[in-house]
Amino acid sequence: MASAATAMSSASRTLLLFSPFKTSLSFRKIPKLPSSINTACFCCCSYSTQLQSQFQTSRRRDVVEILQQRGLLESITSSTIHDAVSSGPVKVYCGFDPTAESLHLGNLLGLIVLSWFQRCGHHAVALIGGATARIGDPSGKSLERPELDIDTLRKNSDGIRDTIYKILLSNSENFSILNNYDWWKEVRLLDFLRNVGRYARVGTMMAKESVKKRLESEQGMSYTEFTYQLLQGYDFLRLFEKEGVSVQIGGNDQWGNITAGTELIRKILQVEGAFGLTFPLLLKSDGTKFGKSEEGAVWLSPSMLSPYKFYQYFFSVPDADVVRFLKILTFLELEEIGELEREMGRPGYVPNSVQRRLAEEVTRFVHGEEGLSEAVKATQALRPGAEAKLDWQTIEGIAEDVPSCSLAYNEVLNLSLVDLSVSAGLLESKSAARRLLKQGGLYLNNSRVDGENKRIEAEDIVDGKVILLSAGKKNKVLVRIS
Repeated sequence: MASAATAMSSASRTLLLFSPFKTSLSFRKIPKLPSSINTACFCCCSYSTQLQSQFQTSRRRDVVEILQQRGLLESITSSTIHDAVSSGPVKVYCGFDPTAESLHLGNLLGLIVLSWFQRCGHHAVALIGGATARIGDPSGKSLERPELDIDTLRKNSDGIRDTIYKILLSNSENFSILNNYDWWKEVRLLDFLRNVGRYARVGTMMAKESVKKRLESEQGMSYTEFTYQLLQGYDFLRLFEKEGVSVQIGGNDQWGNITAGTELIRKILQVEGAFGLTFPLLLKSDGTKFGKSEEGAVWLSPSMLSPYKFYQYFFSVPDADVVRFLKILTFLELEEIGELEREMGRPGYVPNSVQRRLAEEVTRFVHGEEGLSEAVKATQALRPGAEAKLDWQTIEGIAEDVPSCSLAYNEVLNLSLVDLSVSAGLLESKSAARRLLKQGGLYLNNSRVDGENKRIEAEDIVDGKVILLSAGKKNKVLVRIS
């Protein structure tokens, strides 16, 4: 294991923060954030009895070993963590910075690892960084994060809290959701410097990779950002002392920030038993980051990315990545994943069958059965040539993910399909439309059209409201009838 100095120097961000004081701080009141932030604490558990009972049925399941087998383990601060998680239930936490209204695919691994701890009888704690988001973790950033106003923080915190609650509740009721603004809002600077700052070594803090890179850059680093690692370390300290949280998890870029917390616990409280665990970042086989689509981030909130679009993202995963992602992103048994991998190499294998399974499992985990049903229904119905009859509700389910235009009813009725394809923006010219028709690639409401003379009839307007045009399997345009 790396030395304490090295550990504290190589860190990054996730909002996995901990800490407590050996001597109590005195507090003063400062302006409060809106109530939705400073009361963002949920506890869904009868921890002492229910969790102990659940643990009896899985006490031999070493969750750390499970994570290692599935490619979800990068580093641990001590090998004794195996004994800790095998001998009794523990509390484990992961932090989430409310820098956006929704979590994204990069946050998904944290939720999956928390879920594995839940499934093995432990208690998961999700920490929303309502305080630390006002500063911003400099790790991996070339510029200081823009400051977020209180209203934005409240909106973002509410959004990610709802997503976390829904996902963790699907595993068990053994979880809590906290907001670190609830304790930071009353911490006084002088008390913090006296009780925590005195234990931080400036040399170690400056040796952190993210700090070194920023100090060497033209923009440099503000004092505010420089202190971020101390704030994150204090969070772990407080959670350890006040909430009984003994394990912090995060991406491998969080190693230094996590060990900053374990060191504060050891120095200030003079106890052992605090552990850190990191998981690798989600990368494709070519080494590029997994989690970006052509349109940008892959969001977890259905209000920012529909379950249909989310499902399609995983359905399009390359063969080279799909088996590894099944191990990392799903809870399927490894034996079943192995069988799916063997199936891919057998004669008669239907392409993308394993991708479909990946898409189903991840969409169910994030959006629930209802979201998965919506995604599958839309996928089947919107496939050109599909026999499923389109209805207005199904089309509306993907409206945000498909280019659209509005045309008057009398403009569309009796208009040739060739002309409509150009007017709606599906194709650039009438000659292109005619060429595609001859190739059998032009679809009206998923039905292939072969003749150039096809004109739009009243029955072609789905429920009197919309028409779906497709050029091939992927390019679609939704025509709204006004």
